[in-house]
Amino acid sequence: MYLSDSKFKSVIRNTPLISIDLIVENENNQILLGIRLNKPAQGFWFVPGGRIVKNETMAQAFSRLTKAELGVELQLSDATLIGPFEHFYDDNFSGDDFSTHYVVLGYRIKLDILLSQLPIEQHGHYQWFDMATLLSVDDVHHYTKRYFITQ
Repeated sequence: MYLSDSKFKSVIRNTPLISIDLIVENENNQILLGIRLNKPAQGFWFVPGGRIVKNETMAQAFSRLTKAELGVELQLSDATLIGPFEHFYDDNFSGDDFSTHYVVLGYRIKLDILLSQLPIEQHGHYQWFDMATLLSVDDVHHYTKRYFITQ
């Protein structure tokens, strides 16, 4: 179930969101990142992912998100849970007047996919990153880096 912008703002202002992040690794052990187009984390390299909506199971959300974010519908059984994470942002999708809090389930997926076939609604540009570069450059968001520092 999707909410109107005004109801969604009220939810974000008052509760954490639950989301799934997709840590996609290719056969060369590179990680897929995209430049975020929207707040929060706008302008940073970030993993694909999205929130779980009301009355949607984690398995349903995973399939919907892989289709929307990667262009390929996968099953939850195709991934490995790397753990729960928390993300705290000073802004929200509509502005800077209140913060956003996510409880994120990080899932690792092995997948070779052509960058040119990826959807561009949430990320304006994609790139495969080797681990050393991902961890060293400033424009990879620190929450993305945490998926690899904690392992």
